[in-house]
Amino acid sequence: MHSEIARVTQAIEARSQRSRGQYLDMIAAMAENPVDRRQLSCGNLAHGFAACSSDDKSVIKMMDAANIGIVTAYNDMLSAHQPYLPYPDLIKAAVREVGSTAQVAGGVPAMCDGVTQGQDGMELSLFSRDVIAQATAVALSHQMFDGVLMLGICDKIVPGLLMGALQFGHLPVMLVPAGPMPTGLSNKEKVRIRQLYAEGKVDRDALLEAESASYHSPGTCTFYGTANSNQMVVEAMGLQLPGSSFVNPGTPMRDALTRYAAHQITRLTPMSPNYLPMAKQIDARALVNGLVALLASGGSTNHCIHLVAIARAAGYILNWDDFDAVSKVVPLIARVYPNGTADINHFHAAGGTATLFRTLLDAGMMHGDAATCMGTEFDRFVGEPTLAGDTLVWNPPVAESLDAAILTTVEKPFADEGGVRLLTGNLGRSVIKVSAVAEAHQQVTAPAVVIDDQNALKSLFDAGELNRDCIVVVRFQGPAANGMPELHKLTPMLGVLQDRGHSVALITDGRMSGASGKVPAAIHLTPEASVGGLLAKVMDGDMIALDAKAGTLELLVSEETLSMRTASTPPKVANTVGRSLFGQARRAVTSAEEGASFILATEE
Repeated sequence: MHSEIARVTQAIEARSQRSRGQYLDMIAAMAENPVDRRQLSCGNLAHGFAACSSDDKSVIKMMDAANIGIVTAYNDMLSAHQPYLPYPDLIKAAVREVGSTAQVAGGVPAMCDGVTQGQDGMELSLFSRDVIAQATAVALSHQMFDGVLMLGICDKIVPGLLMGALQFGHLPVMLVPAGPMPTGLSNKEKVRIRQLYAEGKVDRDALLEAESASYHSPGTCTFYGTANSNQMVVEAMGLQLPGSSFVNPGTPMRDALTRYAAHQITRLTPMSPNYLPMAKQIDARALVNGLVALLASGGSTNHCIHLVAIARAAGYILNWDDFDAVSKVVPLIARVYPNGTADINHFHAAGGTATLFRTLLDAGMMHGDAATCMGTEFDRFVGEPTLAGDTLVWNPPVAESLDAAILTTVEKPFADEGGVRLLTGNLGRSVIKVSAVAEAHQQVTAPAVVIDDQNALKSLFDAGELNRDCIVVVRFQGPAANGMPELHKLTPMLGVLQDRGHSVALITDGRMSGASGKVPAAIHLTPEASVGGLLAKVMDGDMIALDAKAGTLELLVSEETLSMRTASTPPKVANTVGRSLFGQARRAVTSAEEGASFILATEE
């Protein structure tokens, strides 16, 4: 193992001894009263299988076969989740082939950040993750199941499913992906049209045509945002079949992988000699493997929140120092938009996860002894699926990338580090993703332009008031203020200013996520403005220095001057689009670095 990867893993384990011990004690208590349908009353059991076929009822009554719970995030408004419609029937049929049964245990909400981007509903997005975790726990609370298959793929959905399932860590759990849509309009062209629209050079019809050509069919969006980062991280943690992340929907390979997952989960249940509970599989090694894969591929900064929350659900304390330390030694070896021009389908064709993981394993940057859903250690887990007739087999990864412009080696990386850095200074702690930011733009010292609502930037932009060097400060966007929405509505305007030759940056206690691009953005700033963060005292014209190379973020205003200022107060959150239902969540939520969760305890 690389010495720094080993050190970070050991540091996570050391600081988590108490919380991990408490988690394992909880799981041990559940294991002492295991899922055993014989302990249900006749009335309980009758309710539990009333809707099943007579054949399935007979199998469940026998008590010696596995009953698999399916938790689904299906809806047909999300392109990524629409392919899940036939999955339950496919899974049930496949499970019957091995003498077991499956039931849909429950559904969880799945909202689309692409639809709510820049809209009021985005303020529910991050909180939906914890709601999904709660809904997953409700689905699994019936004590009817010996293993779990989870159908989810996008932004908050996968982290929420994992957080909920970890409460049932005595059960084996696998995720079943649905895959990305085929390639449409290139990401470079999409960005070009967006910036032209921001400048008023093309109309809305042209913008809608470009967006529709990009997001055009069932499947995940093809850029490397949070949805596809989820798949990368989950596969690196060994929780879904090797090489299954980026196979397109509706293909023979996709269906074969789903059938195999249904078979495989039955091999991990307590009825099997290969019993593998989730609590045993998800340890510090698995978490670090997920982190390494995320950084080496230039993945979403949302996982600076989500991976932290997933870890805490398993009793581990992961923090931004860990991200920073691992990022400094793990090179960037994949270039997928927004870190390059290729999309996720191009990455998969170049060698995909199998080649990426094998490259990192050979460099000692991933834990080869981590457990996986295939019942093997991670070193033997890595492979590329292929169909030999109707039989699914895994081959070794290709010896070298089939496109070195998309997927390269540790010896010839695109960058020497993963690109997620920790920024510290008098403004607080923040993260910045620099894998798509040119080196010339990674240091910005400029006067602040302060807004408390992302919609205020457009009027300033249209009036020409931003045609200069500036650092846009968007505050009161943290989890306690308004649920921490993503702020991609700002991206085209800031990109235009940078293209005009201005030195620009963004600082916010909100999010930018996986599509963070060429403009330096210090995000997730904590403490956030609404809970006493210095950001609440920043004024227009204050000089700010953002230095991604040095890892610093400083407000260049004297302590004496700041002491005489009164902190601004956050705007009142409107009670529309369901936001009034999340008032308690805003009051209870933890900081971004603690996972921005209103359901997880934060005992250090």
